[in-house]
Amino acid sequence: MADEAVREEERDLGGDPYAADCQARVAFEVLSNRWDSVVVYVLGESGPLRPHALRTRIGGISAKVLNDALRRLEYNGLVVRRAYAEAPPRVDYSLTEAGAALLEPIRMMGAWAGRHAGAVLEAQTRFGARGTVRPDPGDSVSR
Repeated sequence: MADEAVREEERDLGGDPYAADCQARVAFEVLSNRWDSVVVYVLGESGPLRPHALRTRIGGISAKVLNDALRRLEYNGLVVRRAYAEAPPRVDYSLTEAGAALLEPIRMMGAWAGRHAGAVLEAQTRFGARGTVRPDPGDSVSR
């Protein structure tokens, strides 16, 4: 039933959910990097943050990887960078309207992961036990 509602909505928007150029694919492309959804989520929960504070809240992310994620998110119109004319210079990041609109889908993906991540990781273990070459790490969960 939900699948039919999604397909109907896609048709109403003039798109085919299975077409290579479907606009819905933009959402997956925008968040295809493993850190981007984490950055969006933390900014959504915390409000505007300076890079160091954002990095501290996230944990386990290098300054370079965070900077790359922020640039990607800014490029995609999901975050806004605000620089203040102060000494020393100060910069913070916050979500745009489009970025904030991703919070609910990100929460839903988190709920899905809570229910199914174990099964995905078990499948990966079984796959590896067969001696089969692992697919490109960018296309699977990183262990």
